[in-house]
Amino acid sequence: MKTLKTVVAVAVGVLALSLNGAPGAEFGLSQAQAQETVRKEVGTPLSEASKLVKAGKYKEALAKLRDAEAVGGRTAGENNAIEGVRFSAAMGAGDADTMARSFDVLKSKLGGPQQLQYMEAIAGTYLRAGSAAKTLEWAGKYFAAGGTSPAVKQMQQQAQFKSGDMTAVLKDTLAEVQADEKAGRVPSQDKLNLVLYAAQKKGDGATEAYAVEKLLNHYPRKELWAQVVGSLQSKKGFAPRFGLDVYRLQLATGNLRGADDYMEMAQLAAQAGYPDEGKKIVEQGLAANVLGQGAEGARHKRLLDLMVKKSAEAKADAVNAEKSAAAAKTGDELVKLGLSRVFAGDKAGGLKLVEDGIAKGNFTRADDVKLYQGLAYYNAGETSKAQAAWRAVKGTDGSADLARLWLVQSRTKR
Repeated sequence: MKTLKTVVAVAVGVLALSLNGAPGAEFGLSQAQAQETVRKEVGTPLSEASKLVKAGKYKEALAKLRDAEAVGGRTAGENNAIEGVRFSAAMGAGDADTMARSFDVLKSKLGGPQQLQYMEAIAGTYLRAGSAAKTLEWAGKYFAAGGTSPAVKQMQQQAQFKSGDMTAVLKDTLAEVQADEKAGRVPSQDKLNLVLYAAQKKGDGATEAYAVEKLLNHYPRKELWAQVVGSLQSKKGFAPRFGLDVYRLQLATGNLRGADDYMEMAQLAAQAGYPDEGKKIVEQGLAANVLGQGAEGARHKRLLDLMVKKSAEAKADAVNAEKSAAAAKTGDELVKLGLSRVFAGDKAGGLKLVEDGIAKGNFTRADDVKLYQGLAYYNAGETSKAQAAWRAVKGTDGSADLARLWLVQSRTKR
């Protein structure tokens, strides 16, 4: 919003009325409009009211204007001068109703751009007064008159928000976000947060997911990742078999909550056939001083010993495991074994097994395989191939949710 000094200049100056015996030229009056005169008996209290406005004494200014109004036989120019000062005083006093009445009188004297300035001031004053309905009314008038101010658009959205009209909030804010993206601009965090809030209030899951993805893409925060990943397992239709995958995202985004999470994730990884992943998880927990501390410290170290043992057993059985996976009817086992080899550090050999499994096909769950294909590529450092695999995941049982979040995480690396 403009400073009061500027607003007074706008509100009074654009009237361009000359005051006999009162300061009028200081308001930047045009030569043509200065021909209208104000008698001294009107101009004197009007001048005093103007000084009170400049001094920030708005209610006193409104009261002083009654002396000017008491003069009989006022001309249209005198009435306009009174209303110009009244508009400024009412704005300072937060009296939007009076501002609106003054504007109705002055409107015919104002050019189009000046009318827009007045309407913007009225809408803003109504918003500060907490009148959402009146703010929306005047913002609507402003845009109908051709206004384009982002400030008024923000007022409109705030009023929609206050009125509880989430449909309007969502429609308008979403349109702004999409316009930003079309123009190559990054949407502001405030806009995306507003889309997210409105979508949640409306129960619009698709738009909520859209807002979350945009926020994670442009403004990634550990706390937002925790909220999004933590809510996955409570989503309708999310398959329990993805428990380890939820932990994987939590680890990648720095959101494993403590020793129990590290312990459980490591054990789930080993049970799923990924002992080297389990080993790395325990090692990370120890390095972060989350594991290995306190009364449970010895137990944590025994778990690491177990992971090391299982890793060694997997390496010793590598040839048999590969033959068994190659002989299977589906490509699932080859992909799983390949991912395990990538976790063990054999990136080239692991990816070869994954690609052999993809070529074999005939999967039990094709979307799961694409998810893990992407995970193998990602852990091998081939991010673009990982992203291509994840974009192909379309499952409705949680696999697509996981793939979409891995896509975002792989772009932000947070």
